[in-house]
Amino acid sequence: MEVELKYTIPDEKTAEWLWSDEELGAMAEEGSWSVDRFRGLYYDTEDHMLTKNDIAFRIRSEGDRTVATLKWHGSAEGALHKREELNITVEGDVPGKADPAIFSESKMGRKVIGLTKGSELIPLIEVDVLRKRVRVDTDKSLLEISIDLGKIHTKNGDLDISELEIELFQGDEQDLIGLGGRLAEKYGLSVEQKSKFARGLEKLGLDNG
Repeated sequence: MEVELKYTIPDEKTAEWLWSDEELGAMAEEGSWSVDRFRGLYYDTEDHMLTKNDIAFRIRSEGDRTVATLKWHGSAEGALHKREELNITVEGDVPGKADPAIFSESKMGRKVIGLTKGSELIPLIEVDVLRKRVRVDTDKSLLEISIDLGKIHTKNGDLDISELEIELFQGDEQDLIGLGGRLAEKYGLSVEQKSKFARGLEKLGLDNG
């Protein structure tokens, strides 16, 4: 289960202030600061069978590694997003077409194979961001802070990304919510109720609501 908060950052200057925030700096784990380009493709069949079943299939380059991800059963309440998630590190670059057999050893992967019935999984949405991230330890929880600046690319046009994500690795959900609330108030952040994938679907007219 992935549990995270999402906020929209109003401008690049605010993103810089967040990155140098003293509270986060005091809690940061040594050696956990990083800046990488994350480029991911979301795939679906021609008739959008995965989207219709609330499943996201992504392959993304994350710095020096490539990760395949399935996400399903997503929900959002304010800034708080929850969803089931499965990640597998794969070889090579992000492919032009995806093979659901990547996940064949998992129950959800077998469901995807059954739904797609041998149909090609072709790119639907591209997300390209520069991600700054750091792990922080609040004494109650281990969290990852990510600042994403970039674009969502679709055949119907592009959308800007300027976003703070705070993911709960382990610990207390209320601790996560408390830190997010403090940062949102301090920097004038607004709640982001849609994931990057959901925003892309909306641009394509495929949003399920």
